[in-house]
Order: sequence, then structure tokens, then C-alpha cells
Amino acid sequence: MPRHVAFLRGVSPMNLRMPALKACVEGAGFANVRTILSSGNVAFDSPGRSARELEQALEDAMARDLGRAFFTIVRSAQALAALVATDPFAGYGLPPQAKRVVSFLRAPRPPRVPLPLTLGTATVIRQQGADVLTAYLPGPDGPVFMKLIEQAFGADVTTRTWETLRKCAIA
Repeated sequence: MPRHVAFLRGVSPMNLRMPALKACVEGAGFANVRTILSSGNVAFDSPGRSARELEQALEDAMARDLGRAFFTIVRSAQALAALVATDPFAGYGLPPQAKRVVSFLRAPRPPRVPLPLTLGTATVIRQQGADVLTAYLPGPDGPVFMKLIEQAFGADVTTRTWETLRKCAIA
């Protein structure tokens, strides 16, 4: 059965407990459900549905069972594993301490502004299909990379660190 990972936007341990999310996804009929970390990542098995159908089913289930829906983007575990295996950040000469993040779009769409887009030590490097690659050096100004991502693509995205993505790809 195909494995998928849902990435929920805006989830933290303060606004959604992972056991409740797991129960909600299981209640929606998905199998082999596993949450990853506490930031709204959930892996599950489901046959024969498109990513958009899965996103809608999960958002509907959250609204019904949790009283709140989080914007959700679904990727197949196979696609995530392929992304990790290709290491799309290689070849950009990033310093070892640079943080790498991937922002997910529901579907490929052109950015509102040309890429790469830089502010301080953050750069939205490029778009690869419906995935957006960003790198930054942590600094006192906080996550300025999110301002860049929203400038280029709007707020209907969700972002994960490369380390989180690697964990989700094998969940």
C-alpha cells in the first residue's frame, strides 16, 4: 500500500497534541499511522488517492474531529526519499553551518519574484517542481527566510528542515 506523509502548517506542541492527530488520521480510515516529531508531520498508508484528495480528507477529518483544520500538504514517501537521495542542496557551496529547509507547495507554480532571493544570510535558492529550497545561517534576526518564502510564494506553503524531511522520508 502506498505510504504518504502529511505536513501540517502551523502546528506546535501547544496547539495540537500528536496522539490526537494520530487518532484523527486513523479515524479517517488511514492505516499504519505514525506522527514524526511534534510539528505536524504524520505518515500513513492509503491506496489509490491523489495528494489533493488526501489533503482534503485530512483537513476535513481535522475540522470534524479536532475542531480545527491545519493547512495540509501531502507527499508520497517515495518522492520524499528520492528528494533526500538526490540532495538538491549539493553543488551550491553552502557553508557547513547553513540550515537547509524545504518548503512545500501543493502544486508547482511560478514564484512572484525571481529566484534566487536573498535577505541577510537567507537565500531562497530555487524551486524544484512543487518544492522550494532555502538555506540560511542562523542569526539574531530569527527566521527571516520565512519572509522570503512568503514574498516569493505566499502563505499557502509549509516548511520543514532538511533533518526533519530526512526523518519523514523513512517514517
